[in-house]
Amino acid sequence: MQARMKNPAFVVPNAMQHLLALGGVAQNGGVPKRTLDLCYLRASQINGCSVCVEMHASDLKKIGETDERLFAVAAWREAPYFTDAERAALALTEAATRLGDRGDAVPDEVWNQAKRHYDEPQLGVLVLNIALINFWNRLNVTTRQVAGQLPK
Repeated sequence: MQARMKNPAFVVPNAMQHLLALGGVAQNGGVPKRTLDLCYLRASQINGCSVCVEMHASDLKKIGETDERLFAVAAWREAPYFTDAERAALALTEAATRLGDRGDAVPDEVWNQAKRHYDEPQLGVLVLNIALINFWNRLNVTTRQVAGQLPK
């Protein structure tokens, strides 16, 4: 597999700097990094972004994530390894990633479950981060970025 072009974030002047700044701001708000990384991994699995699947699985391993949980992210509903708060974040991630799959893209049931575990600033962090990982997935998939070949 070969990339169609360099990642646009590296091609468009100042894009990477501003995107990284937005990502940094979106990390502030009390949602555990592990939860955000699980959400990044799940959205990237759904979107077929090998670059982000590899990156976020690796990030999770670096912070001590277990193989059992990593292997089960795609089947989180059926796996016993996730907390209720993580399940709520993963459900919100799936709904916000699959916007076109149903008439009510993010049903009240999904939103209300997330509200049980996260306050408004934390929900803001989750929504921003879900939007950002979907953005990165779309850049990488559209331009066919290859896992393991991102510039360092």
